[in-house]
Amino acid sequence: MRDRAGQALVEFVFVAAMLLLFVFGLIDFCRAISTRLVLTNLSREGSNLASRSTPITNAVDAVIAAANPLDINAHGRVIITAVAYDAHGNLIITNQLAKGGVATFDSDTKVGLVVGTHVKSGWIPPTTPSLPVGNQFVYVTEVFYDFQAATPIGKFLNFTLPSPLYDVAYF
Repeated sequence: MRDRAGQALVEFVFVAAMLLLFVFGLIDFCRAISTRLVLTNLSREGSNLASRSTPITNAVDAVIAAANPLDINAHGRVIITAVAYDAHGNLIITNQLAKGGVATFDSDTKVGLVVGTHVKSGWIPPTTPSLPVGNQFVYVTEVFYDFQAATPIGKFLNFTLPSPLYDVAYF
């Protein structure tokens, strides 16, 4: 009888450890999905506001204010860019504003990396239907967030979720 009690305790320890690993992993994974959904909504809202003649400064401030529960001022960045054609048929950035606590995410920035006022080559493929025509503008909102796991399980398993998280919307 005593041997079985010890065996049950050992089995419980193994099962409880696996259950804790699973629960902690699930917590971080669900937080990352939630953060990604918030970023998607923020990028859409920023481009939507800018495309409705809201000044870009006000649109960026509104996106940052709506970022709850994320702290964009400390761990993220919002870039809103107005893109149009110049007289020679080149895409140019006519207005751009970036705010947030993280200075750059150079490796992931699409519109933020520009050469002079011309959009870096390869930014929008020529077949993309969201290119501006005539006197129109395309407003691009990029939202970056430096996601940090809440539990130490990723370090324990040598697995990390992607950081920074990124989303972009075109209007």
